Amino acid sequence: MQDTQNQPDTRGLSIDKVGVKNLRFPLRIKDRDHSEQSTVAVVSLAVDLPHHFKGTHMSRFVEVLHAHGNVLTVADIASMPKELLQRLHAEKAHVEFRFPYFRNKKAPVTGAEGLLDYGVMFEVTAGLDAVDFVVTVEVPVTTLCPCSKAISARGAHNQRGMVTLAVRFSKPVWIEDLLEMVEASASSELYSVLKRPDEKAVTEAAYDNPVFVEDLVRNVAARMKAHPDITWFRVEAENYESIHNHNAWAVIEGK
Repeated sequence: MQDTQNQPDTRGLSIDKVGVKNLRFPLRIKDRDHSEQSTVAVVSLAVDLPHHFKGTHMSRFVEVLHAHGNVLTVADIASMPKELLQRLHAEKAHVEFRFPYFRNKKAPVTGAEGLLDYGVMFEVTAGLDAVDFVVTVEVPVTTLCPCSKAISARGAHNQRGMVTLAVRFSKPVWIEDLLEMVEASASSELYSVLKRPDEKAVTEAAYDNPVFVEDLVRNVAARMKAHPDITWFRVEAENYESIHNHNAWAVIEGK
């Protein structure tokens, strides 16, 4: 049959990434707390395309994904870009897996248990002689404004925020370790179940530990710099301000 994708293209424009996205696929992740956790990832797979080719072979992306069986592991994800390079005769390949990650958290006073979900993303990019693996976590937190506390006779405004932390590493780092380092950098961590004694404890803990969005990213960055296995990081914090019609935002990138 005619292979239209392999026909020449005369426009002289190479493509940085072409492939498939928004595929849902089961994923199995090592879990520090319970040895293993099953989830469902939203997957994107892509390669570069030289200027002289009209198109790529979309079916081969899905074939590579399914070649590892019905459930993937981190090792499968890490090897996938190299397989795409071979199957599609490309010079660069990129895979992205986004998935919810759950932790069972106990309330600080009563010990009431509930699941809290976090966003996690694995990005792996492979060239002909190098592989790059980046892990990103999205961590919801509470922040309390130091300025509001300093100038107010009663209380201080506080809000939820989202911290997005991306890291490269020399040795694997537990997802839970990243989550905990971010949560420890905020005014308070979040919980899914809080009884009245817990709510009192969380509210007072946040009041005793006010942080600006600038403090939040600096706190996370300091922990990343002190970690022996993290070789690069990018931390972004966004506070969903409770008394402003805008969000507060800060970013630090370093190693």
